[in-house]
Amino acid sequence: MIAGSSPQQWVNSLMDTLGAPGAGIAIALENLFPPLPSEVILPLAGFAASTGEMGLLAAVLWTTAGSVVGALALYGLGAWLGRERTIALASKVPLVKASDIERTEDWFSRHGAKAVFFGRMIPLFRSLISVPAGVERMRLPVFIGLTTLGSAIWNTAFIMAGYALGENWKVVSGYVSTYSKLVLGIVVLVVLALIVRRVVRTRREKQRG
Repeated sequence: MIAGSSPQQWVNSLMDTLGAPGAGIAIALENLFPPLPSEVILPLAGFAASTGEMGLLAAVLWTTAGSVVGALALYGLGAWLGRERTIALASKVPLVKASDIERTEDWFSRHGAKAVFFGRMIPLFRSLISVPAGVERMRLPVFIGLTTLGSAIWNTAFIMAGYALGENWKVVSGYVSTYSKLVLGIVVLVVLALIVRRVVRTRREKQRG
């Protein structure tokens, strides 16, 4: 990223230089570096399409390809970590037990396909969901298919919104930013609730012991 430039300026420069492939590269990087938000990249690509700087279909295809490439990189990270490394790392986190990982594995074995598909449409989880898919070695054709479909729906919706709104494309970013903050708030509350529950349970076990 250019020093001192905002994510929007950097993405805009990339699209000006490369067109639709530039939007695809930006989305691939967004999977790996969350400070590059899709709520900026996608509507901006739609706006660029409305001005004729790139084709609308090309914008959808390239950003979807970028989503899949970024997701595959994180899937590869999860596959490299594997179950044993994941358990070893998790055991170093306070209040986390191996049984928590086992329960997560059981849940993913039942709902993994839904998680990968719908996760592509939820901020924060868009990138993270690829890691457990790799850890659990979800079949690669299934992972690619679900990721492609979920990403295509998400990308198309926001590109079309930017295309329709034109110079007012930033309106989309505002709504998605609020949605992202809501999701993050819910996640924080759930994590806090789990921590409190675990602390209380640990104290009770110590008292009984």
